[in-house]
Amino acid sequence: MDSTRRLGKYRVEREVLDEQRLEEVTQRKTHSDTQPSLTERLKDSFRCTAPKLKRSVVSSLPVLYWLPKYSIWDYGMPDLISGISVGIMHLPQGLAYALLASVPPVFGLYTSLYPALIYFFFGTSRHISIGTFTVLSIMVGSVTERLAPDTAFLITNGTNVTAEVNITARDSYRVQVAAATTVLGGLIQVVLGLVKFGFVGTYLSEPLVRAYTTAAAAHAVVAQLKHIFGVSPTRFSGPLLLVYTLKDVCMLLPHTHLPTLLVSAVSMVFLIAAKELNSFLSPKLPVPIPVELITIVAGTLISTYTHLNSNYTISVVGEIPNGLSYPSVPDASLFGEVIGDAFALAMVGYAISFSLGKTFALKHGYNVDSNQELVALGLSNAVGGFFQCFSVCSSMSRSLIQETTGGKTQMAAVASALIVLVTILKLGPLFQELPKAVLAAIVFVNLKGMFKQHSDIVTLWKRSKIDLVVWLVTWVSTMLLNLDLGLAASIIFALMTVIFRTQLPTYSILGNVPGTELYVDIETHRKAREIPGVTIFRSSATVYFANADLYLEALKEKSGLDISKMIIYKRRQEAKQKRRERRAERRAKRHAKKERAAKQLSGAPVFSVEEEAGRWRDTCMDGIATDEEEQDWTERENGTVFVVPITPRTPDGPCRWEYLKGGEPDCSSLGWMSELQDGDTTTLGSSSEDTLSHDLERVSLGSLGKWTWDIHSIIIDLSTANFIDIVAIKTMKNIFQDFSEIDVDIYMAGCQPSVVEQLELGDFFSESVTKRHLFASVHDAVLYCLDHRGAASFPRYEPSVDIYSSTQL
Repeated sequence: MDSTRRLGKYRVEREVLDEQRLEEVTQRKTHSDTQPSLTERLKDSFRCTAPKLKRSVVSSLPVLYWLPKYSIWDYGMPDLISGISVGIMHLPQGLAYALLASVPPVFGLYTSLYPALIYFFFGTSRHISIGTFTVLSIMVGSVTERLAPDTAFLITNGTNVTAEVNITARDSYRVQVAAATTVLGGLIQVVLGLVKFGFVGTYLSEPLVRAYTTAAAAHAVVAQLKHIFGVSPTRFSGPLLLVYTLKDVCMLLPHTHLPTLLVSAVSMVFLIAAKELNSFLSPKLPVPIPVELITIVAGTLISTYTHLNSNYTISVVGEIPNGLSYPSVPDASLFGEVIGDAFALAMVGYAISFSLGKTFALKHGYNVDSNQELVALGLSNAVGGFFQCFSVCSSMSRSLIQETTGGKTQMAAVASALIVLVTILKLGPLFQELPKAVLAAIVFVNLKGMFKQHSDIVTLWKRSKIDLVVWLVTWVSTMLLNLDLGLAASIIFALMTVIFRTQLPTYSILGNVPGTELYVDIETHRKAREIPGVTIFRSSATVYFANADLYLEALKEKSGLDISKMIIYKRRQEAKQKRRERRAERRAKRHAKKERAAKQLSGAPVFSVEEEAGRWRDTCMDGIATDEEEQDWTERENGTVFVVPITPRTPDGPCRWEYLKGGEPDCSSLGWMSELQDGDTTTLGSSSEDTLSHDLERVSLGSLGKWTWDIHSIIIDLSTANFIDIVAIKTMKNIFQDFSEIDVDIYMAGCQPSVVEQLELGDFFSESVTKRHLFASVHDAVLYCLDHRGAASFPRYEPSVDIYSSTQL
């Protein structure tokens, strides 16, 4: 091709590049050149060098990267202040969220200590605070209450069963269940991180996570109603747990313990007022006011000096052991019963932690390794489970405090862990008289931010209806199906929306923006102009097994060529025509034989039908016919059938003949015979039921559909495809084959190198379809089409008869 090509207003000052020429020019590497063999990869993975070992150790223990560079003068004081602030928040939240997990409050303090220290060594985020979190706590609580209900620990006295529950035995077993679930969830996270499955958290989209946490907040509120009102509702499990529990609490409202309700109400009012004041004064304060800690201290002092537990039977925290607990191996026999819950905890915890860590990383300009985060969080849970901790992840409220108070590194987590450690060792017994109603009020008020997420409905309604549906389905399924089944249903539905969107993408016909090489949708861009004779088709999604058939249907609809109906009808009519020809030939031979026999008896000369037809053809082609010859034909006419050749004789076989019903043949008949694609040919002795009309129907291919004859080329834009599977390759082959039958050329443009490689592996290319049919860009394909087939428009064929109604296809 010429390096400079000019085709009217479509021109390009370079060589037009198809895929084969592009590979020659760019010298594209093959798969074997770019990808090492399996043996080479194995050798490289087992090869140990000093730099590789150092990178491996540092990536596994990120603390070795930043701790040697730690500057006490620059980061020491900000991290200390931030750590003290976060540690003060750990105390009330650890005690309160232990109630959500249905374990004794002291285990909430353990959960605020050990996992944070483990994350210090293995985590890559500098600002998130690892510890108790509302959603995970309520998820653990649903497991512990399901496997260790109160009814399983009733104290029996002979044959009589009292209403008293063995709280010590129940709490001990619940701690074992929580620890086993936490260890198993942590191991799942570690394994996924080691096999580089850090991307799995991306399947939990932001609308899904926000809706899930909003619904989980409702579960947390309902779970705390018994502590708010001082009632003892029946414990339920499974789907509709929230509905049944709420119904039972409402039925028990007449039995509300008023002193407990009063403590809850006073605590809520104080917390809400103090938090609003804290928000108002936050710009002027170096550190936020520890509202929750003040509430706990005040509640403990009031309860201790007024003897709320003994005088008013208000439930309190109870005994808090002094000192740390010894590590113990969790009960592995429980793994089979909690594996589903452990997986849900692993996914939700990782999604929340990684999304929060990524937010701070983008803000402060550092990277967070998704796989290492999964390992770090998994080790925090797995090791913590051996110390009777329950599942942890980052907390948004504590992480914001750690970041806003000037925290620079995870040294702030060490400072907060020291605060918790001192509390466990020395201050724990001081909180034994703390009313549980105060802790329930802290949980209740802290959920205010999650309930504000209901405003997402209005936002998503304006921005994305599909994301809104995901949000609503997640919220409803989590509310009704409980936390584990709700999460599974939400993920499945979210993935279904992705599949649905790839199955029903936007299909468009592209047009050229005058004066440019840009091609845009002609329906959405007024100045885009179609290329005469060329149709450019594009899908907004990749082509694969789930949408391959829809892709083909859309191509037919957009191009205006219903190719399948055309080919089906054409083949049916050809088969019908061949059958009629065979019947006509047999009947004509019998009739000719009878005529020869009759003429022999009458003494008339015998003539051959083929010879006389050939003679007639030659006469018509010469344009001369004598009166004697015309009279001779008229005499030989049987009144019903004329025998006319429609194809010339070939060395391989005789010519084809057409038997036409009607009057005398004329020379013009031979002109359209060669283009006859379909027709109603009748034979001697055939009835009117075998014909579409009494006259010969001159039906061309153009009357078999919409069919305009101004399309000679179709360009399929595959720039949006990032892969192509076997089903899609077969669909593309069928497109090339089918459209070639109606003399329409097919080309593909904008294929990614990976797509071209998959086409090669799928045996897409052949002698008829080569890489010359693939072009680097749509513009290259357009220029080739215009040069190869021309840009002139062809006249339209407008059929006067609706062929579909007559053939009933």
